[in-house]
Amino acid sequence: MKVFIEKNEKDVALKAYSLISKQLSSKADSRICFATGSTPIELYKLLIENYKSGKIDFSQVISFNLDEYLGLDIKSEHSYHYFMDHNLFNHINIKRENINFPDIKKYERDYKNGSYEKIIKDFGGIDFTILGIGENGHIAFNEPESKQDDITRVVDLTQSTINANKRFFTCESDVPRKAVTMGIGTILKSKQIILLATGPKKAQAIFDTLLKPISQDCPASFLQSHDNVTIIIDEESAKLIRDKF
Repeated sequence: MKVFIEKNEKDVALKAYSLISKQLSSKADSRICFATGSTPIELYKLLIENYKSGKIDFSQVISFNLDEYLGLDIKSEHSYHYFMDHNLFNHINIKRENINFPDIKKYERDYKNGSYEKIIKDFGGIDFTILGIGENGHIAFNEPESKQDDITRVVDLTQSTINANKRFFTCESDVPRKAVTMGIGTILKSKQIILLATGPKKAQAIFDTLLKPISQDCPASFLQSHDNVTIIIDEESAKLIRDKF
């Protein structure tokens, strides 16, 4: 894995943008998997800014998203559909028919039905995936004890993830307890992966991802098995690994 330690959140976003821009320049119809949460917001601001200035184009891009809450209307301001529209899709020229999420209704009926993998396969696979990381090492909603070959499925959220996400809701009881997440096995089939992390609370997860053996205790550690992963982190999240990189 390549590791880039940047000064701050804005520099992390700039480095990530440079890789996405390169991807779009080489393949206009790239299939890109997007993350949600606070970490990629600065990156999405850069994507919007550079789209508006004519430097990048999304008209042929096919998008996938990593996850969505179960039990929320997709029109809810707390849904990841809303998050992506508000923070990216409504501000660029991506076609609505090219935007893909796991079908919540299908996964409510069958928790592990393979429908998202079929859509991804029909589009030819994912070229580029953007990941964040949780304090417990989760990627998407693949919590500790997730398996390396897991596909998209319904999962229970851990208390640590609920605690981390409650800031986006009125109160903790409003945070959904289940979600549909792209599995680690599906994520690892992406041709290129970048993982972004900022802030001191992510330092232990970054240490475990990079310097500990692959383990279900830290789902992000499975990225060690992929041959094209770039980790982009700020100085605060790198504080436990600085002497190694």
